[in-house]
Amino acid sequence: MNIKKKGGLLLLEFRKRREMKKLKREITSHMKHLKNHMKLSAEQKQEIQDFYKKTIGRKIDLYSHEYFYSRTGVYSKFYIPTNFYMVELVGRANRWPFIPSYGDKNITDKLLSGIKMPHTILKCMNGHYYFEGEPVSEQEALDRCKNLSDVLIKPALSSQGKGIQSVTVKDGTTNIDGLSLKELFRQYRKNFLLQERLHQHERMDALNPTSVNTIRIVTYRSDMEILLVYAVVRIGKMGSVVDNQCAGGISAVIDENGCLGKFGFGGYEEDNILKTDAGTFLEGYQLPSYDKAIETVKKLHFQLPYFDLIGWDIAIDVEGDPVLIEWNQRVGLSQSAYGPGFGKYTERILKELWPKKNTFR
Repeated sequence: MNIKKKGGLLLLEFRKRREMKKLKREITSHMKHLKNHMKLSAEQKQEIQDFYKKTIGRKIDLYSHEYFYSRTGVYSKFYIPTNFYMVELVGRANRWPFIPSYGDKNITDKLLSGIKMPHTILKCMNGHYYFEGEPVSEQEALDRCKNLSDVLIKPALSSQGKGIQSVTVKDGTTNIDGLSLKELFRQYRKNFLLQERLHQHERMDALNPTSVNTIRIVTYRSDMEILLVYAVVRIGKMGSVVDNQCAGGISAVIDENGCLGKFGFGGYEEDNILKTDAGTFLEGYQLPSYDKAIETVKKLHFQLPYFDLIGWDIAIDVEGDPVLIEWNQRVGLSQSAYGPGFGKYTERILKELWPKKNTFR
């Protein structure tokens, strides 16, 4: 092996170890704030390690098993350590080098067909502007957007709802700290978009009217079969325009009939939430068009051959149709709200992924 290649491999291993340590710290730092701290017994530890040695031929960290056991009160050998999942599994399921470009929200409507998406008014891509799909100068973009009512501005290359704001523009001045539209564009730099706000189904609206509440569906491609790994509903905090847990939102499991479980979970430490900020109780709440949403994303997944594991954020509009808000190539596992790992497919998916090359960068 030449020196250059060896140096590259050593650098990659250093990055992997650094990311593994960082992700482990993030989870374990929240452990002390949980109401209940459930210790794993010697028998449970042995059962977990036996499962992983049989499935992938190695032992794993046990911190996630202890953390999720403590949060939910449910023990399972199938929990997947967050750092192991993000560093060792995502790069085997998905082509890591493709993630940044495919994750650009400005190209989603070009990549995927067969589903509704929010109407995009303006795109800024690498500093170039497109109004209603047509290239325009920055000044033209400012002129055409100088009067807008209640639209959303979104960074095109970020995730977790970061930077999404509701914007109203009157004569070129926005409702955000009195900034001019040009100043607001400068804050978002070279990659962002303006979209019309989606009007959601009344049953989704009842969960929280200020945010577009979505169904997070995780699918896995196993050759010519698309598996439904799990689905949870994501509900925003009152006053927030996004539904992400990191922004104060909550997640709750959805059963096969499209009904919600008893509890929701928020952030890393908020557990056993019975109702939303809007006062809607979660248990048994029927979501609209659940089966339709599942059927739609399974068809969509075949359009993305470089990604075998995808998280879909699906809203339901006033007509009851699924609407794609975004899709996620590095989707986190909702092991508090949903349960262990990849659910009933955990062993199967681990066995399929582990022999593949890890494309983590």
